[in-house]
Amino acid sequence: MTTTAVLDQRTARRPWPRILLPVIPAGLLVLLAVLGPLLAAHPVDQPVTAPYGAAGTDAALGGDQLGRDVLSRLLHGGSALIGSALTVAVVVTLLATLLGCFAVLSPRLGQLVERIADTAILLPPVLGIMLLALAWPGGGRLAITLAAIVLGTPYAVRIVASAAAPLAGAGFIEAAIASGEGIAHLALREILPNLRATILALFGLRFVDAVYVISMAGFLQLGPQPPEADWALMIRENGPGILLNPWAVVAPGLAIGLLAISVNLAANALAPATARRAALR
Repeated sequence: MTTTAVLDQRTARRPWPRILLPVIPAGLLVLLAVLGPLLAAHPVDQPVTAPYGAAGTDAALGGDQLGRDVLSRLLHGGSALIGSALTVAVVVTLLATLLGCFAVLSPRLGQLVERIADTAILLPPVLGIMLLALAWPGGGRLAITLAAIVLGTPYAVRIVASAAAPLAGAGFIEAAIASGEGIAHLALREILPNLRATILALFGLRFVDAVYVISMAGFLQLGPQPPEADWALMIRENGPGILLNPWAVVAPGLAIGLLAISVNLAANALAPATARRAALR
């Protein structure tokens, strides 16, 4: 093995401890939220203590406004939020990636996407969520998820298109065009592989944004409805008794913040690694 190959291997291996450091907490938190219902000691709707009861043996974090176990409701409330936020992040990132890559190669499509994105971005997010959620029959979590997708895609398209624009005029694109390749090949086989770091970072940002949007909607009671266990809904319901049992409000608030921060840090740590691996090839 040559000295250059050894140095390349060391360069490729060196970042992994720094990459895993933020990724592991995010993975553990997501795993805990997904498996939370299996770990809960009590059903979400079963009173086990007095309203806003203090922490004790029956309820490690005390009771909520109806005397239900805060910890059990906290363990039940994360899986739905993560599932909704993950759906939003995946769909928005996929749509933005496809539209952004094709838009930079087709002037007409690019102008159309740009005009639609500029118009949609002008709509205030809170107002847009309220309009879509209230107009959807029955409302609920599905309406909030669709609203987050509709409102998040235009901004994401602009990010992908801005990153892909310099690549559209690169030499390897001109060579592919000269060889007779179609627009689909150019977008998916030539431009897309060079946007891995941007797409992964965008996914992390969209996930964090979806967590906050869905949580805000839950706090405004536009999404999940009582007696469903939802972190944002727990904050809304237990706000009046924060002085009696602060954990009923602090615990779900910390859970939302830690979930958003840990996933964003993990995505930011993985994005440079993807770029380095692509460069080494």
